[in-house]
Amino acid sequence: MDGERDERGGGGPKRAKNVLGLPLADCSHAPLTGFFRDGCCNTGPMDRGVHTVCAVMTAEFLAFSKSRGNDLSTPMPQYGFPGLKPGDQWCLCAARWQEALLEGKAPKVNLRATHVATLDICALDDLKAHAAEDV
Repeated sequence: MDGERDERGGGGPKRAKNVLGLPLADCSHAPLTGFFRDGCCNTGPMDRGVHTVCAVMTAEFLAFSKSRGNDLSTPMPQYGFPGLKPGDQWCLCAARWQEALLEGKAPKVNLRATHVATLDICALDDLKAHAAEDV
């Protein structure tokens, strides 16, 4: 191998694919998201949470996430985290999105910015049913 990583291994934004098989688009730079804080839902071996779903936050989902022990709405300036509000896009853990889906609280998904590795955890049909954009 010449150092290239496969598309599920976080080869970077130029090589990574989304769930539609196209190049992975940016999720958000304001607030800055992604496991690598690169604005994309890239992943790799160190990303144990698989932060690959580019989700559009809703008040309902933020309350759900907080009830599960992950408060995404409270700012934490010491970590450079502004706190999320409805309408913000954020790279969620695929398993958290799946859990929210089963509870009827899944937020919309930006498919073009959702990493293909998500398909190891979430079904494409479920993601498409929650698409934030026309597919």
